[in-house]
Amino acid sequence: MPSSPFFFLLPFLLLIPTWTLEFRYHNNREIQEYLLQVNASNPDIAHLYSIGKSVREQELWVLALGVSPRRHTVGIPEFKYVANMHGNEVLGRELLLQLIDNLVRGYRTNATWSLQLLNSTRVHILPTMNPDGFDDADTDCQHVQGRFNHNGMDLNRNFPDAFSGLRRQQPLNEEKREAEVRAVIGWLRSETFVLSANLHGGALVASYPYDNSNRGIELVGGASMTPDDDVFVHLAKLYSHHHASMHEGDRCEDSRPFLDGITNGYQWYPLAGGMQDYNYVWAQCLEVTLELSCCKFPPPQQLPDLWEDNRKSLLAFIQQVHLGVKGRVFDGSGIPVQNAVVDVKGRKNLCPFRTNQHGEYYRLLLPGSYTLTVTYPGHEVLTETLKIPHGPDYYSALKHDFQLRRVATTSGSTPAKPTHASPSPSCNYTLQLEGGGAAAAPRWSGLFAGLSAVAFLRSLMD
Repeated sequence: MPSSPFFFLLPFLLLIPTWTLEFRYHNNREIQEYLLQVNASNPDIAHLYSIGKSVREQELWVLALGVSPRRHTVGIPEFKYVANMHGNEVLGRELLLQLIDNLVRGYRTNATWSLQLLNSTRVHILPTMNPDGFDDADTDCQHVQGRFNHNGMDLNRNFPDAFSGLRRQQPLNEEKREAEVRAVIGWLRSETFVLSANLHGGALVASYPYDNSNRGIELVGGASMTPDDDVFVHLAKLYSHHHASMHEGDRCEDSRPFLDGITNGYQWYPLAGGMQDYNYVWAQCLEVTLELSCCKFPPPQQLPDLWEDNRKSLLAFIQQVHLGVKGRVFDGSGIPVQNAVVDVKGRKNLCPFRTNQHGEYYRLLLPGSYTLTVTYPGHEVLTETLKIPHGPDYYSALKHDFQLRRVATTSGSTPAKPTHASPSPSCNYTLQLEGGGAAAAPRWSGLFAGLSAVAFLRSLMD
């Protein structure tokens, strides 16, 4: 019998009733207790970890859901939702709690939609990126109290910005970054996220990159367009049209109308240092910003309807992580290789997409024919044309591996390195860490989890 004190607490853990998630606003302590409860009750599909702490030393908790929740599985894409980046924009917190409840209950009752999502995807949920701001927020619909973190900084203006100059905005230059931003940057280094959404409030629109521009070739008709603009427009429209009213485009009285309920970020208003541009340029993760309520702090009695307005959109958006093509790149010896460049013809990214530590690549692409080119030092450039179906229908992108051939060399000669063969200083690839939150491992032990669960049980009796 193990001697750990944790085992003496097991009877208490077994007595804990299932949390009935109410439609109300939960404070930071209650969110932590709920996540601990879900984690303790569902060890086969849930894994709770912290990516860091806020300025006031509050944990930034992430709950991962999937059939292998503790670590990355080759071929299973990583997806994330982030809410409450601005502390006074609170609806996202509650929507993500409801989403967790919905996914877990669906899985436990063998609902097909939940089984298909969690069997094919690892979903990471960060309900609050700015818990300090939430503590300071008032309930006004439009005021800014609580928007900023404890240092008075807007977290959505604090990320490295590609249009301020890649070399001058290196991700490693972290001393100027807020604690919450550093935590997210570290998180992005620890996982190969493929698709993401950042939940906000104060408008009703799906906004997509770029948010900024240096008035170069990316600026087209007032919009700052990424090389993957067609995919971003699809993602934004998908959320908008699955939503009860976002697609109408004019639901907020104090906001401009948005055609189809979507907008290019820069075309709406320029924003430097934003999180969605950082995700796309430096982390190879396509992220959109979802503005989900005209009021930043909706009255609690509206929460049930707001959940119903967003439920289908939140689930359908996760499923889009299966767009396009995925696979591995193998060298001449049949070994998967990291940092091989996987380019798609006609899509010149500021930082090229590269394979991770498992040799994996993921490219979100709409159905059609695409020419992909793979480059890796000491190997011949490989170009292949693929016909890509609509992966979300099958809960899997097209799977296609690339087998490289070594460059033939004569005695004493050195093979030339292809373009983009190794990480450039400006793009600073750091995808070598093991997945599963390893770069920001949970700081609580089994004993801490047990004590927290007991505290939670007592709180229910108060």
